[in-house]
Amino acid sequence: MKIKLKKGDIVKMLSGKDKGKTGKLIKVNPKDGRAAVEGLNLVKKHMRPRKQGEKGEVIGVPRMIALSKAAIICSSCKKATRVGFREEGKNKIRFCKKCGAAL
Repeated sequence: MKIKLKKGDIVKMLSGKDKGKTGKLIKVNPKDGRAAVEGLNLVKKHMRPRKQGEKGEVIGVPRMIALSKAAIICSSCKKATRVGFREEGKNKIRFCKKCGAAL
């Protein structure tokens, strides 16, 4: 399967507890077809104190989601869209399927 989303893309969640929310991709795993989105799909992780005098805490850690559950947001039309590919000269670029602008 061709991975059409890259690290740093702004995506919209299509399903799950964070449906409709947007975030930035911070990690993409093409082998598994999963990605982590900044601030979304958070789970609580209990951190033990490592140094003397330091307090333990509970932090939110983003977990991986399936790439099929995220849609890229076009920078020009501001809508969730699918990604297409086209060649311009020798370069292969990604473009928005709704408005045709380069991503």
